[in-house]
Amino acid sequence: MSASSFLSRLKAEGITVVEVGDWEHHNRNHKGPWGQVHGVMIHHTVTSGSRRTVEICRDGYSGLPGPLCHGVITKDGRVHLVGYGRANHAGLGDDDVLRAVIAEKALPSDNEANTDGNRHFYGFECENLGDGKDPWPEAQLEAIERAAAAVCRHHGWTERSVIGHLEWQPGKIDPRGFTMAAMRARIRDRLK
Repeated sequence: MSASSFLSRLKAEGITVVEVGDWEHHNRNHKGPWGQVHGVMIHHTVTSGSRRTVEICRDGYSGLPGPLCHGVITKDGRVHLVGYGRANHAGLGDDDVLRAVIAEKALPSDNEANTDGNRHFYGFECENLGDGKDPWPEAQLEAIERAAAAVCRHHGWTERSVIGHLEWQPGKIDPRGFTMAAMRARIRDRLK
């Protein structure tokens, strides 16, 4: 999918999109390939404040350069596009999980970190402290659902192609505050 198709698909799904700088060309492609892409990964940011969150996800920080995702989903339900192509969001994860995503089967336990996820997943970072107490407004949950569905619709994927970072990489807890099973059910219903 081209960057322009990505933008069009998000808007067609009813999302309010904010384009941040030259997002279409902001990526980490010089560090390795992006693709073949097989799924969508959902994260929480461990930040508060939409402006700061978007800046961090676009620019990164010491030791982890941006972009840290493709889109930042803020609490108001807007999707801020910060990059397109390889992004530093997934890291190394479990090859068995990747095979399950490709086959759209139930996910196995993630017990290895042997496969480059930045190459294979679209990433959405969602503004949340990740402490299990910070609320997830309905506008934000609906934007997560719509953004994932937009990508799945383009590729002909089902909701089984959408995973949380905690399902990919051992030791990760994000997203925390809702279950991926519940989010996949929402995405499944939207794709019908």
